[in-house]
Amino acid sequence: MKNMQQSDVQSFIEKVFSQVIPDNMQGMMNQHDSGSQKSHKENVRTEHPLHADVFETHLYVFVRIPIEDESWLKKMKLYHTSNQSIIEGIPEESDRHVITLPAIVKKKGASAQYKESTLEIRLQKSFNTQYSEIDVSEI
Repeated sequence: MKNMQQSDVQSFIEKVFSQVIPDNMQGMMNQHDSGSQKSHKENVRTEHPLHADVFETHLYVFVRIPIEDESWLKKMKLYHTSNQSIIEGIPEESDRHVITLPAIVKKKGASAQYKESTLEIRLQKSFNTQYSEIDVSEI
């Protein structure tokens, strides 16, 4: 460890974390990427099977997926829940990819556009945070 460069130590630590921590928890651990934020975007980078780039702005969550073959657009299906984006049918017909979103999104208002070999999915963030108080009773 003493002879390792800083980048070697960082890659070693990331390798250990990827083996120990489940994929959905790694996004919370990758705080070193937040230092390279653009002025109005919060980058949350995790490695997705489709090499998707997921980030949020003040109003939207974006998922950008590089498309290797334009024929994928005809055979793929896109779905989303309040906190996940689901892509089915690419690259193989039986494939299913679930991407956890960095914020809760609305049920309606999503759109997808293909441009320059990239599919961009735009999901509107939900600001409706309903919560209920829970009474604590003594036993």
